[in-house]
Amino acid sequence: MSHKVRVELGDRGYDINIGRNIEELLGVTGGGVSALLVSDSNVDPLYGDACEKVLRSHDFSVVRAIIPAGESSKSLDHAKELFDYALEGKLDRSSVVVALGGGVVGDLAGFIAGTYLRGVKLLQLPTSLLAMVDSSVGGKTAVNLPQGKNLVGVFHQPIEVTIDLSTLDTLPEREYISGMSEIIKYGVIWDAALFDLLEKNVNALLGRDYDLLARVVARCCEIKAEVVSMDERESGVRAILNFGHTLGHAIENICGYGELLHGEAIAIGMAYAGKVSSKCMEYDSADRLNKLLADYGLPIGKSRLPESVTWGALREAMSADKKAHRAVPTFVLAKNTGTVDFGCDVSEDILEKCWENLGC
Repeated sequence: MSHKVRVELGDRGYDINIGRNIEELLGVTGGGVSALLVSDSNVDPLYGDACEKVLRSHDFSVVRAIIPAGESSKSLDHAKELFDYALEGKLDRSSVVVALGGGVVGDLAGFIAGTYLRGVKLLQLPTSLLAMVDSSVGGKTAVNLPQGKNLVGVFHQPIEVTIDLSTLDTLPEREYISGMSEIIKYGVIWDAALFDLLEKNVNALLGRDYDLLARVVARCCEIKAEVVSMDERESGVRAILNFGHTLGHAIENICGYGELLHGEAIAIGMAYAGKVSSKCMEYDSADRLNKLLADYGLPIGKSRLPESVTWGALREAMSADKKAHRAVPTFVLAKNTGTVDFGCDVSEDILEKCWENLGC
């Protein structure tokens, strides 16, 4: 069964198509324009040829570019390489950049689409669970700098997001579990019923029950679409999507991108945010959140972190976070399951003590 979710942004609105056959799901047509198909060294051998064939059947002229798999490719150096591909392929302002892959490919290709010739069209074809429910939707694009994650980027909405769940057949188990982190986040910040469903269906979702998974992915996309439609450029309520990300991004920065997967770092960040919430917001479900994260095989403490992840290093990294104000980090904190506040200031004493007591 297929699902369609609409992101309402006026004349820049678009559809999210969810199902198991890209040829049937893809709604856009090219009219003969050029498409730069960007993928990585893991995904392209699996789906690059089939995707190119579908794009050509939809009347696109295709140029392919392959980047090395991994977070390190989300850099200005690799952006320069893709700009060169676009120029060599003679892409013009009517052209489209197609992102086939996970969050790294989507963010980097989106950055190219948002900046090449001051902006060309972007088509998102996410192949990882995390990208399906999070990074492919909402128009955030970016590359990393050595000082921090996603520090250079633009908002650039796609013309369509096409989610072919069959690509999850080849997604490694660790990557799949990492994606569950962002799904759990939606339950915490917006939808208590989703949180309940996740609690009751751990085995089915870990077993990749595709009928249930389609419903869950669609619900996550609905939530993100609603939030983005309310606040496209994160001047207000969209900040709730960063629950767990202030500490999570700092962990990624210190560990080196790729040591932990994004969802793993965010899971630790959510466990931490839950503990801070219990101190500041009388949040009484921190243990429930930790249990759900652990049930899906996600880390909730320090046991997998290297010795370099000290409180001093984390605090310094959080000061460089793009969401910090005058080097002071702000937090999204939970009031109860399904409701959070954003822009929360927390005393240094509470921040440090919650880290010290986070556990393993």
